[in-house]
Order: sequence, then structure tokens, then C-alpha cells
Amino acid sequence: MGYQSLGEMFFDKRQSMPDKVGYMFKKDGKWKSVTFKEAVDWAEKLAAGLASLGVQKGDRVAIVSGNRIEWALMDYATMALGAMLVPVYPSLLDHQLRYIVNDCEAKVLIAEDDLQVAKVSNILSELNTVKKFFVFDPPEQLVEPWKKLTALVEAGEDFLKKNPDYVTNEIKKITREDWATIIYTSGTTGEPKGAVLKHGNFLSNIEGAMSVLDIYTEDVFLSFLPLSHVFERMAGHFLSNHQGATVAYAESIDTVAENMQEIKPTVMVSVPRLYEKIYARVLENVEMGPPLKRKIFYWAIGVGREYVNHIMKKQAILFPLKAEQKLAHKLVFSKLQQRVGGRIRFFVSGGAPLSAEIAEFFTAAGLIILEGYGLTETSPVITVNLLDHFKFGTVGPPLPNVEVKIAEDGEILTRGPHVMVGYFKKEEATKEVIDEEGWLHTGDIGMIDEDGFLKITDRKKNIIVTSGGKNIAPQPIENMLVTTQYIEQAVVIGDKRKFITAVIVPAFEAVKNWAAEQGKTINTYDEMLQLDGLKELIRKEIDLVNENLARYETIKDFIFAGEPFSIESGELTPSLKVKRKVVEEKYHDQIEKMYEI
Repeated sequence: MGYQSLGEMFFDKRQSMPDKVGYMFKKDGKWKSVTFKEAVDWAEKLAAGLASLGVQKGDRVAIVSGNRIEWALMDYATMALGAMLVPVYPSLLDHQLRYIVNDCEAKVLIAEDDLQVAKVSNILSELNTVKKFFVFDPPEQLVEPWKKLTALVEAGEDFLKKNPDYVTNEIKKITREDWATIIYTSGTTGEPKGAVLKHGNFLSNIEGAMSVLDIYTEDVFLSFLPLSHVFERMAGHFLSNHQGATVAYAESIDTVAENMQEIKPTVMVSVPRLYEKIYARVLENVEMGPPLKRKIFYWAIGVGREYVNHIMKKQAILFPLKAEQKLAHKLVFSKLQQRVGGRIRFFVSGGAPLSAEIAEFFTAAGLIILEGYGLTETSPVITVNLLDHFKFGTVGPPLPNVEVKIAEDGEILTRGPHVMVGYFKKEEATKEVIDEEGWLHTGDIGMIDEDGFLKITDRKKNIIVTSGGKNIAPQPIENMLVTTQYIEQAVVIGDKRKFITAVIVPAFEAVKNWAAEQGKTINTYDEMLQLDGLKELIRKEIDLVNENLARYETIKDFIFAGEPFSIESGELTPSLKVKRKVVEEKYHDQIEKMYEI
């Protein structure tokens, strides 16, 4: 039968594995461990504290914070009451925060630190429904209406003295049909929509994933993707807890490499950006090394590719290849594996398409990346590659309890217990994506191959139609560009135009090293853009990509972005997807000049 709610799943760990380390976090330079019993006791006090404020089934609690154990425990505490935690990305601006908090009609708001307190305080008078405000790391001068989280815990302790079984009794009232959360899609266009997800949505997704993937009690997850994103919340929060694994919270996205060495995780989930950066750094170091080192590296990668392609195609591996692979591991792969802690069983990639070249490279080095596919609206997993059943360039077969089909126009449709209830207070928007037969229209274009693997071409709205009538998917081309040595980010342009162009962000560190070889020194992005020969350097990279494209897909011209794409400058969503429209608007005049031919 399984669990009836996520709260039941979490609270069960107090009985089933009380002394097992459930969470780890770094404080004052040292890693601290929290057992499941300690975590559940803490969450129970938080739940009781919320109950003392009048929070009950169906209510919403907003949270604006980065990843930390308090975030995780607030989630379970809120759900234990049948209420819903509504995450807000800490990188969002004041007006975006205001929209989400008001739209979900939150009763309580939790902020992480003085930065978020200041942001909320700017719009305090415009928050229509919030009655109570709490902060994890309070500023020195804490003023009304803000209270420390410890105040909520103390209120919970008092509440439990009078009502010791209140929280556990509330959990028993929750079913799979009850709402678990509202997650606002960051969206690359328009105002965000709140996807309403049930306990049953997540539990069905966990059960489907666990029927084909192996996650063990002994596994250690390093959590660094935002818990505000459904991908991390599902994999590095709900699923890991279901299996009784340990979750360690990275200090920040900038310390992931260091934290991997300290924690030595066995499983990690990430968006492609992390893998692209590791790939670029490895190749950069190899290219800077002596000729013999380069030769050994590329020989090892060649052996690794042949080895994993035999596995992928389920072909017998003969002794000579086994021996070569063993030597390649000793000389090259073991060093790469040590860079990520030395214990990784597998990575999972999602959130955006991963280049087949990068997936093959990592897997060749014994660091398998299982690429999957899903949406906020599907809680989130639809398909995923498996350890013994994978194919590069695809997002894997559907989970066993998930249906997938391709519509006549190529759009990917999905149906099953993973599909959301709908968009909060947006009935028409819900009807636009979920049809009368229960199929959710994903907005992605793709195909299912002869082996049942799903391959995604692009977002439906991203497809470029040139003035000559040619249909071009930009994402595969962009993936090819960012896997070159000197290109960090790229956006392909060309809709309703005669030919294809691109906006390019050069890879600063790689170009800096190239410049040093020419006897030039650069310290900033702006200095890089002034380098003589930069245009020619990037042109060579683009020409290499063009060799693998159809003539009508080739990039005829390009411009440099004035700064790297980022969340702060508006070109990236909080989940690191490029906002094409923003890039095109920002560089409109320069783009137009490329077409004045």
C-alpha cells in the first residue's frame, strides 16, 4: 500500500531508523550530523508551533531561503498538518516575491536571513494575508513583526505539553488526495503559475522511480540545487528520505567542489550546468598539460567510450578491452573520480537537456550520468535513463507508472498519477495544458525511438522557423557550442530570419589561459572582450560546430554578450534556463546589425 502522505513517510523514520544519520550541514567550519529521531522531533515542534498560530489543513506557509536543514524540516512540519509549504527562490526580486506570497494567500512567511528580511520588509505593507513572520538567521536588530525560528520551536514545545499527540494525529488524517505544496513555475515568459501537487503525486513518483533505480540507506546525497526547484525537492529531499539515505547540504553553489571532497557523496542530482563546467575545466587542464599527458588522456577516454558503448548496446566485453579499461582507470579515470569525492555511484541530470557528448564523456570515465526528464507539473519525473538501460542523447524510458505519447505535431504528452491537480486559481490555464482525457501537454517536442527511449528536440515555443521555411531546434546547437573549449554560454537566433546567428558568452578562464600563451594578461570579462584575436578564436570554435550541422542550420555570424548570462542580470531563470526573449531584447540592436547584409 505504501505511505499515505509525505508527513507519514518522514515521521516513520523516528521509529524505523531513529539513530541513523539523516542530515548533515556545515556550521562554524565543521560538519554536524542529525539523526532521524532528532530531525523528526525538531520538525514536530515546528509543526506544533505552526498549529499554535492557527495553521491547519489547507493553509499555505511561504518560505524564501536557500538550502538548509531548517528548510527541509519546515517542509515536513507544514505537511504534517495538511498545510502546504510554498517555496520562493531567494534570488527573486521584491515584486516577484510579493506576487507569489499574495497569489498563494500565505498565512505565515519564513525568511532565511537579513537579506531576505530586508527584501520582505520592503513590501510588508503590500502582503495581504501574512500574519506571522519568522527568520532562520536573524539580523542583530530584529524588529516587529519578525520573530526568531526558536520562538516557533518554543511555542511548539508548549503546545505539545498540552497536546502531545496532536501532530501525529493530524498526519493520520492526510491522504494521497490531499494537496502537499504549490510550486510556482519560474517560467521564461509571463507571470509564474502555481502548480498544485498532491501527496499522491510525489509518492507515486517516488514509487515509480524506486522500481527502476537503486537508492540505498547507505547512500549520501549532496544537496545544492535549490530546494525551491521541484527536481531537488523530489530527489534530494523526498526520495532520499523515503529510502532512509543521508542528505548533506552544500554550503553554497560555489563550494560544491570543496564539499564533494569533504562529504564524498554517492549520489548527486544537478542541472547540466555543473557537468558542463566540470567537463570544460577537465579539458582545459588537459590541453595545458604536456603532449604525453594529453595523449594518455584522450586514449583513456577513447577506451572508456568503447567500453560503455558495449555496455549500452549490451554487447560482450572481451578481455583486451577489459584490460585496457582497467589501465585507463588507473592512469586517468581514478583521478577524475577523486575530484568528485571518489564514491559517486551515479549522477542524475535534469532541468534542461544535457549534451550527449558530455554524458558519454562522464560515463566513459566511470561517472555515469542518468539523464531524466520532467516538469514541475509532473512532480517531476516522467522518464529517466537507468544504470543497466541507458542511451546517450535521450532522457530514458518512462517510469513504469507513467504514460507518454507523442502528439501529431510532435509535442510530448504524459498521463498518470504524477500529473498535478492544476494551476492554483487558474482554471483556464489548467485546461490549456491538461486535456479532457487527462493528458498533460508538456510544451516540449520529441520522439520515442524503437527501444522506447524518449528524445527531446526542443521546447515547442523555441523552434526557429527561418524565412525560408526551415524548422530548426536551437537547443541541440547550443549544446554543441557550450561543449567547445572557449564558449561558456550561447543563444541561437534566427526565427523568421534568413539565416542563423548567435549571442556568445566566451569561457573566461579558458580564454584567459589562451591569452597568457599569447603574452597577454586579462583580469575581467570586459578586458577579455577587448582582446585582439578573440573573434577569430570563437569563429574557429563555431566553424567546428557548423561542420556537423545542415547548411541551413549553420551559424553565419555572432556577437558577444556584454556580460555572462545570470539570474541577477535577468537572462536566466532561478533554475538556470536561458530566457531567450530577454537575451534577444537586451541585444536587439546588435542582433539587427548582423542581418543588415
